[in-house]
Amino acid sequence: MNIVQRAKAPTPKFFKVLRSIGMALLAISGSIIAAPVVLPVAVVSIAGYAALAGGVISIISQITVDDEANREQAITNRLKKDNQYLPRDGIK
Repeated sequence: MNIVQRAKAPTPKFFKVLRSIGMALLAISGSIIAAPVVLPVAVVSIAGYAALAGGVISIISQITVDDEANREQAITNRLKKDNQYLPRDGIK
């Protein structure tokens, strides 16, 4: 399974919540870094590290795969493909 397939696969609920927390952390730290006022260097440094942590949390959470949901999705896709050219009711 490559990265694109992992990103498109279903994600477990816990990691969806974790991804949202990471995105919020990224947004808050980004707004602190881009603030038009002069902030202390320590605050900007911490915001930089928080942005990095939020990005990493979000990326790792997105590529985590729910195996059970992934199997169900694969079975459904296989059945759709197998039944694609079968005649429908009333059509022959």
